[in-house]
Amino acid sequence: MNLPQGRSGITSLDRATAVLEAVAAGAHTFTEIAQVTGQSRSTTHRLLAALAANGFLAKAGGLGYMLGPRLLHLAHAATRDLPLKDIARPILEGLAAVTGESAQLYTRLGDERICVDSVQSARELRTIVSPGAALPLTAGSAGKVFLAWTSGDADRLIAKVEALTDRTPTDPDRIRTQLATARRRGWAESVGERAPDVASVSAPVLGPRGNLMAVVSVSGPRNRMGARPGGRYAGQVIEAADELARALGGGA
Repeated sequence: MNLPQGRSGITSLDRATAVLEAVAAGAHTFTEIAQVTGQSRSTTHRLLAALAANGFLAKAGGLGYMLGPRLLHLAHAATRDLPLKDIARPILEGLAAVTGESAQLYTRLGDERICVDSVQSARELRTIVSPGAALPLTAGSAGKVFLAWTSGDADRLIAKVEALTDRTPTDPDRIRTQLATARRRGWAESVGERAPDVASVSAPVLGPRGNLMAVVSVSGPRNRMGARPGGRYAGQVIEAADELARALGGGA
C-alpha cells in the first residue's frame, strides 16, 4: 500500500496520518510501517519519533509501536462529541428487537471498554449495562473482540488477567486460542465469564482499513441465551456491526 497523495494538501499531516493508520491496521515494527506507508526510512523514523513524543504512539518493547494514550483519549472524546451514539442508536434498537435481548455499543479507553450506549431488552429478566460503564478488556465477549482485533498490546493485557468468576479464562494459551477463533469467525461469545449469570455475543465494527472502531454486543441471562449463544445470535450481531460500520464510512 502506497501513501495516498493529496488527501489534505498538507504533506506532513498526510504522512503522519498514514503512519497512524498503518499502526491501527496492524503494522507495528519500523520496517512494517515504512513498507505499508511507502515512505523513506528517514521520514518514517522522524514521524515515529514525533508521534511518540506527542503521545499519539507508544513503544511497547519488543512488540514495536502501538497507538498511544493521547490518541485513545481523543478517540474517547470523539465518541462523546461526535454523533456515534445517534448513528448507532437505531441499529442497537433493531438488534434488541430482533434478538429480544439487551444490546450495547463499546469503545476502548486505555485498558477498559466503555459502554457508549445500550438498549435494554423489553423482557422483565434482562441484563443492564449503563452508558458510561467501564468494563474490563480481559473478560466477556466484547473484551475478546477488542483483544482479538487490537493485537499490539494483547499479550500485556493477557498477562495481567484476573478471574472475575469461576468461568473467566486465565490461562494465556487458552485465551490466545479464543482470540484466534474470534478473528476467524468474526465474532466472540462469553458465558458467565464476566458475571456468573450473563452470556453475550459481540462483533467488531471495522473501519475502511480494517481498524477496529467499536464493538457491538448482545447480552442476556445465561439460562436463556444458552451454553453456545454464538450459534443463535452471531448472525444478527455481525449484521448490526456491519451496518454501523457502513454508516460510519467503513465496512465492506
